[in-house]
Amino acid sequence: MSKGPGNRMHKVNELLREVIAEEVAELKDPRLGFTTVTGVDTAPDLRSAIVYYSVFGTAEQQESSAAALTSAAPRIQHAVGSQTRLKFTPKLRFEVDPSISQGDRIDQILRELSEERGDEDEEDR
Repeated sequence: MSKGPGNRMHKVNELLREVIAEEVAELKDPRLGFTTVTGVDTAPDLRSAIVYYSVFGTAEQQESSAAALTSAAPRIQHAVGSQTRLKFTPKLRFEVDPSISQGDRIDQILRELSEERGDEDEEDR
């Protein structure tokens, strides 16, 4: 079984996700809501990384959590540098994980289809 560059980047991304998730959990910022680090996408040159996260709560809570993560980015980046043995410490950029809202939208569509199908079944009786 060969170990290509994709496997290495997957390991780097997972390592960074674990370190960043631990650091986010330790943040004492009151603006930070119930936040989960869902993934990391590191550039091949290791100089930058996008950190994907989700926030459980209202739009206002999501905005305040985004501000808290942005302001804590240097601290989290320092922790990544001290806890990993990478050639470079990537510059972190936080983005909301789009798959969460996409999943919610799919669930909503499925519920609507189920309700429509239930109405049709009642009409057939």
